[in-house]
Amino acid sequence: MAHIIVDDNEPLEKAIKRFKRMVEKEGIIREFKKREYYEKPSTILNRKKKSLKRKQLRKTRQWRQEY
Repeated sequence: MAHIIVDDNEPLEKAIKRFKRMVEKEGIIREFKKREYYEKPSTILNRKKKSLKRKQLRKTRQWRQEY
């Protein structure tokens, strides 16, 4: 969970910017958008398979370029 401690002499804008950076780094916004709507288990599985296939395709392309 993201939380920051604001000093008495720290500007509010700077604290907000620091908080936004921390939230983005922890992936809270990404996770929220992913869970915003219900996704069927079969859809999740298909998405994961597609991403794995893309990743393997990229690896084979890189491997072919090296040799």
